[in-house]
Amino acid sequence: MAKTAARGVELEPIDRLEEKVKLLVAMVDRMKLEQARTSEDNARLSAELEALRAKMAASDGQASEITALREERDVIRTRVAEMLEHIEALSL
Repeated sequence: MAKTAARGVELEPIDRLEEKVKLLVAMVDRMKLEQARTSEDNARLSAELEALRAKMAASDGQASEITALREERDVIRTRVAEMLEHIEALSL
């Protein structure tokens, strides 16, 4: 009977160790799943960032074009005003 009691005492630390190992394995599985989700989110966000950068570059190009067109409009307006002045001068 002493041997049975001794065996029970000897197995108790092993049982606790087994439980801790099971908990650790479960934790590692959760962390792997979380890492996979995080990697997917990172890839998705990187793609969104690149798309937004492309839109921003296109927007900058359009802003430059608008500025150039406004400057051209001002030049044309000035030339038209000068031509109208010349036409008025000819009418006198």
